Amino acid sequence: MNDIEALFIRTGGRFVTAVTDLQKKVAALKAVIFDWDGVFNAGYKTDAGSSPFSEVDSMGINMLRVDFWLRYHRILPVFVITGAENEMALRLARREHLNGIFMKYIHKTRALEMILHDYGLKKEEVAFVFDDILDIEVARQVGVSVLVNRSGSPLTTDYIVSNKVCDYITGNESGNFAVREACELFIGLGGNMVQTIETRIRFKGEYEQYLTNRNRTETHLFRFGEQ
Repeated sequence: MNDIEALFIRTGGRFVTAVTDLQKKVAALKAVIFDWDGVFNAGYKTDAGSSPFSEVDSMGINMLRVDFWLRYHRILPVFVITGAENEMALRLARREHLNGIFMKYIHKTRALEMILHDYGLKKEEVAFVFDDILDIEVARQVGVSVLVNRSGSPLTTDYIVSNKVCDYITGNESGNFAVREACELFIGLGGNMVQTIETRIRFKGEYEQYLTNRNRTETHLFRFGEQ
């Protein structure tokens, strides 16, 4: 763990929770939730109200699910919660067969409650990757929370750290592959990065089994007020 800690600190990452304690928390995870704006991107919007994602981050999520498959032969449930209507978020979710996307959920705890109920999860079995004030109530409740770094909001970051809302702050800022960093951190804390990479490189055997099962996952779209 010392090597993992040193490597991520060199990239600018900050462990708010001691790495040995974080390792134990990560080992209990059974699902991961991502905020969208400010996490997959820097928060800028097009005229249509959409915002982009990176293939680098998409690979990170896929690798995290490969790692989970190698351990448990189950597909890791992954969700996106966004307070906006975002076509690009929906496109990624459907392409990568994420389990669900919650749009127009300004009160994001409502989405968390649905996920916990529908998947029979405990709060400590969920991770949340987030970036801003509207995410704090979810981050307070889950087992692991990762704050995406943004130099423009130092007082918000100070509040989050002072109130122990997050376990780790990414070295990479919003829109600069912070999702990939969070995913590699989770894999690295489990000690399985080499096997995960090699499985993906081979693109057969275990990876084919994983991909077949992942692609059977139906992506559920929830728009607030439409349930």
